[in-house]
Order: sequence, then structure tokens, then C-alpha cells
Amino acid sequence: QVQLVESGGGLVQPGGSLRLSCTVSGSIFSISNMGWYRQSPEKQRELVAAISPGGRTNYADFVKGRFTISRDNAKDTVYLQMNSLEIEDTAGYFCNTLAGTWPKITPIRPWGQGTQVTVSS
Repeated sequence: QVQLVESGGGLVQPGGSLRLSCTVSGSIFSISNMGWYRQSPEKQRELVAAISPGGRTNYADFVKGRFTISRDNAKDTVYLQMNSLEIEDTAGYFCNTLAGTWPKITPIRPWGQGTQVTVSS
């Protein structure tokens, strides 16, 4: 069974940086499109960034130029480097394997626990 385990969240001041990690079990990582989502109490879950098995990336407009998604297929891990964090970035962040073509992306697997990012002064 595929499992998604996110880590790396925390409390950071506005303008700060964090790097999130998501490790995927189940021997499907290297052939999977991967993505990061986020959800806050005020908003529905929204897609943040996606990356293909070959490394092609796409980003939501609200993170372009600030966030970078990457992957290490040898480690079955996808990363989200978040720079210039804003208070509005506060949310739980979740990864998932994806189906579809940007921007019509659908998450495939049951959600993991996610990792909380809190941006506050």
C-alpha cells in the first residue's frame, strides 16, 4: 500500500524559508507525477506545485518565484523549498501522486498526515 509521509513544517517569520519533504513508499515514486497541496481552515485544499517523473514543474500563481518543487527518485522523496514566506502561506501541506495534466490535476492516494507550516511574527 502506498504511504505518504510529509515532514519539515514549523513556525517561521514572514520572509523566512522552509523545506518540506515527502517520502513515498510502495515502489511507484519514480514513475509518478507528484504534487504538493495545502489546506487552511479558511480555504479548500489547493494545489501548490507539481513535478513530473522527468522533472518538469508547474506552480500555482500564488507561489511562483517563491517556491520550488524538486524530487530525488533514488530516495523516493519530493521536496518543496519555500522562500519569502508570507502569513497567507500558513496551512497544512500535503503531498500526493497525481493524475491528469496541469492544471487539471487530481490527487490519487489517500492523504497522509501532512506537515503544518505557520508563518507568523
